[in-house]
Amino acid sequence: MIIDDNMHWLPEDLFSNKTLLEDFLMVVPRAYGEYAKLSTIPETGKQQIVIEKPKGYENLNFGGDHLFRAEERLEIMEKAGIDVAILRVPCWQEWLDLDLCKQVNTKMAQDVKKYPKKFRGQGVVPPWGDKESLKELERCVKELGFCGMELAAHYGDLYLDEEEFRPFFKKVNELNVPISVHHVPLPVSYQDLYKYTNQRRQYGRCVCQATAIGRELFSEMFDEFPNVKLIHTMLGGAFYSYIDLMIPRKSGQKEEMERFDLKTDKVRGYLEKNIFVETSMPTAWGKAQLECAIRVLGADHVLFGCSYPLRREWILNGVNCIKGLDISEKDKELVLGGNAMKLFNIKA
Repeated sequence: MIIDDNMHWLPEDLFSNKTLLEDFLMVVPRAYGEYAKLSTIPETGKQQIVIEKPKGYENLNFGGDHLFRAEERLEIMEKAGIDVAILRVPCWQEWLDLDLCKQVNTKMAQDVKKYPKKFRGQGVVPPWGDKESLKELERCVKELGFCGMELAAHYGDLYLDEEEFRPFFKKVNELNVPISVHHVPLPVSYQDLYKYTNQRRQYGRCVCQATAIGRELFSEMFDEFPNVKLIHTMLGGAFYSYIDLMIPRKSGQKEEMERFDLKTDKVRGYLEKNIFVETSMPTAWGKAQLECAIRVLGADHVLFGCSYPLRREWILNGVNCIKGLDISEKDKELVLGGNAMKLFNIKA
């Protein structure tokens, strides 16, 4: 079974339901440097939502019928050779209030119910741990049947290791469901990253994810929440390339001064048990980078995802990209679906 762990989903009536559209636009916090506006797609003339940060610099574009219609997703999944898609709301997790989360969760559950063999859902709630949000979290898992939840890598200036999120993680730890941690367009500190489009829209997301993973590991939050499993997009921002640098192994030599935190066994334990990554755009990373990530992290820690509909090439060429890697057939099976089946409890 081939499973796409990262298929973007938004309500099908987002542009036709003017109240819903206005709610989506107005929930974006303009006072904190985020700017949301309606514009048209130059190639088609259709409406799109554009998110800028800072003003004048596009970070997100949402538009085009293929983002919203289930039939479009099913058609491209067939062409790409994908059996099951795990749906998620792209990047809006950071801003949605509880009322919008409830609407989104209900609408996504309806799509999943129509095509239960092809789609699985992930719920979204404000992660502040208040009574009503935790109630909605439980509804997502126990009533709507979602296979996991989703978070943003940070909320405003707060990454997920902060104290404010502990009540949320306590409930997730109790429910024992995985969480997909979607990238936020930019890290909290982004002043040097936003000027140039590709650096902003790709590298900025990687800095965000790598920063988030490092903070989660070194905070020791998984001592308190051992059942929490976080699946980070963008190959974890290439965090795999920094593991030995940031979590140094004991050298066996006597040093005059120790400059680093050497609780390496403990931190590597979290990395082994609690942190996973997802490819997001396999063909964009390229063969060498994918093989490196799999060899460093282990094939059992990398999940296949295509970020459809951002670029058709990522999904249409994604499966063959993984199949063409110089890794074992067993490892290919884990990446393409085996890991998702285990983490999300998906049956063949």
